[in-house]
Amino acid sequence: MNNLKADPTDQTLAALRYQTAARDLEHIVRNIAARYIVQQVPLTWRLLHAIEAEALADLGFASRHDALMLGLFQRPSDLPYPETDDGVDFGASTALPAVFAFAVNAYEEAARQAARRASQPRALDAPLKRARAWGG
Repeated sequence: MNNLKADPTDQTLAALRYQTAARDLEHIVRNIAARYIVQQVPLTWRLLHAIEAEALADLGFASRHDALMLGLFQRPSDLPYPETDDGVDFGASTALPAVFAFAVNAYEEAARQAARRASQPRALDAPLKRARAWGG
């Protein structure tokens, strides 16, 4: 697999390995983020860094993928992000490290689901539910 241009089969295999690792990492990140979403913890820069650290340190993930593949998901050191308790805001940027993107997507999906639940009519005897997936 040293020269991926030489053999299209190697390219295909490498792409499949990457997709498998990305799906695996996304699943790990979503599970980590879900713990915070359930507790209604807002997504801050500090929390985003903590989610990233936990996901990339996951022993199962490390055991299922080789070091080269793991390195592809590491955020380059020249991409600094704040480490504050401010809410996460990427603006219009679409160039996010994989773990950041997966965590933000998990929080956005939780917010959409909470909004859908809040907009649905409820039975008169049903308890009120919070309209947001997390506090804030």
